[in-house]
Amino acid sequence: MCGIFGLVTKTGPVDTDLVGRLIDLVAHRGPDGRGVRIGGNVGLGHRRLAIIDLSEDGAQPMRDTRYPIWITYNGEIYNYLELRAELETLGFVFRTASDTEVLLAAYVCWGEKMSRAL
Repeated sequence: MCGIFGLVTKTGPVDTDLVGRLIDLVAHRGPDGRGVRIGGNVGLGHRRLAIIDLSEDGAQPMRDTRYPIWITYNGEIYNYLELRAELETLGFVFRTASDTEVLLAAYVCWGEKMSRAL
Protein backbone atom coordinates (compact mmCIF):
# COMPACT_ATOMS: atom_id res chain seq x y z
CA MET A 1 0.00 0.00 0.00
CA CYS A 2 2.03 2.94 -1.31
CA GLY A 3 1.37 6.56 -0.54
CA ILE A 4 1.10 9.01 -3.42
CA PHE A 5 0.72 12.74 -3.63
CA GLY A 6 0.25 15.26 -6.40
CA LEU A 7 0.18 19.04 -6.34
CA VAL A 8 -0.55 21.45 -9.19
CA THR A 9 -0.34 25.21 -8.73
CA LYS A 10 -1.80 27.96 -10.88
CA THR A 11 0.46 30.72 -9.63
CA GLY A 12 3.99 29.47 -10.23
CA PRO A 13 6.44 26.69 -9.45
CA VAL A 14 5.63 24.04 -6.87
CA ASP A 15 7.46 24.37 -3.56
CA THR A 16 9.81 21.35 -3.39
CA ASP A 17 10.01 21.46 0.41
CA LEU A 18 6.22 21.48 0.69
CA VAL A 19 5.87 18.40 -1.53
CA GLY A 20 8.54 16.64 0.55
CA ARG A 21 6.81 17.48 3.83
CA LEU A 22 3.41 16.40 2.50
CA ILE A 23 4.63 13.05 1.18
CA ASP A 24 6.33 12.41 4.49
CA LEU A 25 2.91 12.63 6.17
CA VAL A 26 2.12 9.25 4.59
CA ALA A 27 5.52 7.66 5.32
CA HIS A 28 3.75 4.79 7.10
CA ARG A 29 2.23 3.77 3.73
CA GLY A 30 5.59 3.18 2.09
CA PRO A 31 8.60 2.25 4.20
CA ASP A 32 10.73 1.06 1.24
CA GLY A 33 11.43 4.34 -0.48
CA ARG A 34 10.64 7.98 -1.02
CA GLY A 35 10.54 9.86 -4.29
CA VAL A 36 9.71 13.44 -5.23
CA ARG A 37 9.55 14.91 -8.74
CA ILE A 38 9.01 18.60 -9.39
CA GLY A 39 8.41 19.94 -12.89
CA GLY A 40 7.37 23.58 -12.97
CA ASN A 41 3.90 23.86 -11.51
CA VAL A 42 3.50 20.09 -10.92
CA GLY A 43 4.85 18.11 -7.98
CA LEU A 44 4.62 14.34 -7.51
CA GLY A 45 5.48 12.42 -4.37
CA HIS A 46 5.66 8.71 -3.70
CA ARG A 47 6.22 6.58 -0.59
CA ARG A 48 7.03 3.07 -1.77
CA LEU A 49 5.99 -0.32 -0.51
CA ALA A 50 8.05 -2.54 -2.83
CA ILE A 51 6.16 -5.63 -4.00
CA ILE A 52 7.27 -6.64 -7.50
CA ASP A 53 10.62 -5.00 -8.34
CA LEU A 54 12.39 -4.68 -5.01
CA SER A 55 15.39 -2.85 -6.50
CA GLU A 56 15.84 0.91 -6.67
CA ASP A 57 15.11 0.63 -10.40
CA GLY A 58 11.42 0.31 -9.58
CA ALA A 59 11.32 3.57 -7.60
CA GLN A 60 8.67 6.18 -8.34
CA PRO A 61 7.92 8.72 -9.62
CA MET A 62 9.21 7.02 -12.77
CA ARG A 63 9.99 8.66 -16.10
CA ASP A 64 9.66 7.21 -19.57
CA THR A 65 13.11 7.03 -21.19
CA ARG A 66 11.96 8.55 -24.50
CA TYR A 67 9.38 11.15 -23.52
CA PRO A 68 9.01 13.58 -20.62
CA ILE A 69 6.17 11.54 -19.15
CA TRP A 70 6.16 10.74 -15.44
CA ILE A 71 4.02 8.37 -13.38
CA THR A 72 3.36 7.72 -9.75
CA TYR A 73 0.61 5.35 -8.72
CA ASN A 74 -0.54 2.88 -6.13
CA GLY A 75 -1.58 -0.37 -7.70
CA GLU A 76 -0.53 -3.60 -9.30
CA ILE A 77 -0.89 -4.62 -12.94
CA TYR A 78 -1.68 -8.32 -12.67
CA ASN A 79 -1.09 -9.11 -16.37
CA TYR A 80 2.07 -7.00 -16.63
CA LEU A 81 4.23 -9.94 -17.76
CA GLU A 82 1.95 -10.61 -20.73
CA LEU A 83 1.77 -6.89 -21.54
CA ARG A 84 5.54 -6.61 -21.26
CA ALA A 85 6.03 -9.47 -23.73
CA GLU A 86 3.60 -7.85 -26.18
CA LEU A 87 5.32 -4.48 -25.86
CA GLU A 88 8.73 -6.10 -26.39
CA THR A 89 7.50 -7.51 -29.71
CA LEU A 90 6.63 -3.91 -30.62
CA GLY A 91 10.21 -2.80 -29.92
CA PHE A 92 10.02 -1.60 -26.32
CA VAL A 93 13.07 -2.27 -24.17
CA PHE A 94 12.65 -2.41 -20.41
CA ARG A 95 15.28 -1.47 -17.83
CA THR A 96 13.37 -2.64 -14.74
CA ALA A 97 11.35 -5.63 -13.64
CA SER A 98 8.49 -3.39 -12.47
CA ASP A 99 4.87 -3.31 -13.53
CA THR A 100 5.11 0.50 -13.31
CA GLU A 101 7.46 0.65 -16.29
CA VAL A 102 5.11 -1.65 -18.23
CA LEU A 103 2.17 0.63 -17.43
CA LEU A 104 4.16 3.64 -18.60
CA ALA A 105 5.18 1.89 -21.83
CA ALA A 106 1.57 0.84 -22.45
CA TYR A 107 0.52 4.48 -22.18
CA VAL A 108 3.27 5.55 -24.59
CA CYS A 109 2.24 2.83 -27.05
CA TRP A 110 -1.56 2.95 -26.86
CA GLY A 111 -2.42 6.18 -25.05
CA GLU A 112 -5.74 6.12 -23.23
CA LYS A 113 -6.71 2.98 -25.16
CA MET A 114 -4.23 1.04 -23.00
CA SER A 115 -7.02 0.48 -20.48
CA ARG A 116 -8.43 -2.20 -22.78
CA ALA A 117 -5.19 -4.17 -22.36
CA LEU A 118 -5.07 -3.97 -18.56
